[in-house]
Amino acid sequence: MAELLTVQEVAHLLKLSDRTVYAMCRSDRLPGISKVGGKWRVDREKLIVWLESGGEVEKGARRRHG
Repeated sequence: MAELLTVQEVAHLLKLSDRTVYAMCRSDRLPGISKVGGKWRVDREKLIVWLESGGEVEKGARRRHG
């Protein structure tokens, strides 16, 4: 099972504000994003791979449904 990170955890990892991470989720600019119980979650493994590859992914190609 994938480890899902909260917005706050992602913000800490990326050294960004929570507000910026929320905006990135809403605009589909992060990999492995999904809503669980109405709250944004980010797949940790997909985020790490994205960071290691320079953070460039095609828009819409990273949303995780389910």
